Amino acid sequence: MEKTIITAALTGAVTPAGYDIPETPEQIAQCAYECWKLGAAVVHIHTRAEDGKGAMNTAAFAEIVGRIRSFQDCDVIINCTSSGQSVEHPATDEQRYLHHQTVPGIEMGSYDAGSFNWMPSTVFMNSPQFLEKLGDIYMEKGIKPEIEVFDAGMLGVANYFVKKGHLSSPCHYQFCLGVLGGMPATVENLLYLKNHIPEGSTWSAFGVGAGHMPILYGALALGGHVRVGLDDNVIFGKDENGKKIMATNQMLVQRAVEAVKTFGNQPATPAEAREILGIPQLDAAAVRKQLGID
Repeated sequence: MEKTIITAALTGAVTPAGYDIPETPEQIAQCAYECWKLGAAVVHIHTRAEDGKGAMNTAAFAEIVGRIRSFQDCDVIINCTSSGQSVEHPATDEQRYLHHQTVPGIEMGSYDAGSFNWMPSTVFMNSPQFLEKLGDIYMEKGIKPEIEVFDAGMLGVANYFVKKGHLSSPCHYQFCLGVLGGMPATVENLLYLKNHIPEGSTWSAFGVGAGHMPILYGALALGGHVRVGLDDNVIFGKDENGKKIMATNQMLVQRAVEAVKTFGNQPATPAEAREILGIPQLDAAAVRKQLGID
């Protein structure tokens, strides 16, 4: 039976008004544990400043990783972003990858393979110099890159850095569809991206907002893995009166598990996901010792 990796992207860099999104290290770690219990094999982590705005907060990354690994039974894969800054808390390139250099126990890291106009508010900058350095750090630390692709040209950027020796292969791609300024969240675009990655690659996908369900089902139909969570989508659906139902990470993971099983697959365990992605199996005792937990 085929295994599908479910990633829970818990937080993101923004909390829209009226939504309950985990922001503190304690809230994020507890949510990660609960999503793992429900069937997520990977948790994608952002951090916030004390004012709740997105920030590349190295101390918070360390606290979150430590809190997750303090759950003795939890073997979830920890994937930390390299792009969680906000207008209120801008970050230098060094601040964007410092936690990957210094915090033990991070197994995956996001790698946004290019820059674009994140409409209507900002330019999402990922310079060639930053990406070269980030890839080198991931290779040095044994961190698996989650190559986030918002537009087709980013596939060529990733290929370039693989050829130049700044990214290891086979690569794991995360297709991020539906951001205004990137590719729209259509199954046609998903199929194009899936058909243009190197043979032997693994891939996952998500659609932002209204694109969430079409891309989830499309990814399953095309043999990929899936990502869900409040980082990408804060609406679960609508009730019989047309009123929006606010989502939680747990609700989104549960629905993804049901979709995977209905399709005829099984959610991958973290151990199975590590095998699929080529990540070494977790030595939890060693990681806890490095983190000063035991």
